[in-house]
Amino acid sequence: MPKELVEDLKHHIGEDKKFVSLADAVRSACRKLLDQLDEIDRRQGR
Repeated sequence: MPKELVEDLKHHIGEDKKFVSLADAVRSACRKLLDQLDEIDRRQGR
């Protein structure tokens, strides 16, 4: 993973922030992307 991306994510990780760990942030992003792709597939009749 590019260092710049990791550094950006670190601003959202920790106590009282959106994610508890880098793994949590990556997992959440992947799930959201997959949900979006599923929605696109549904709209396209796939």
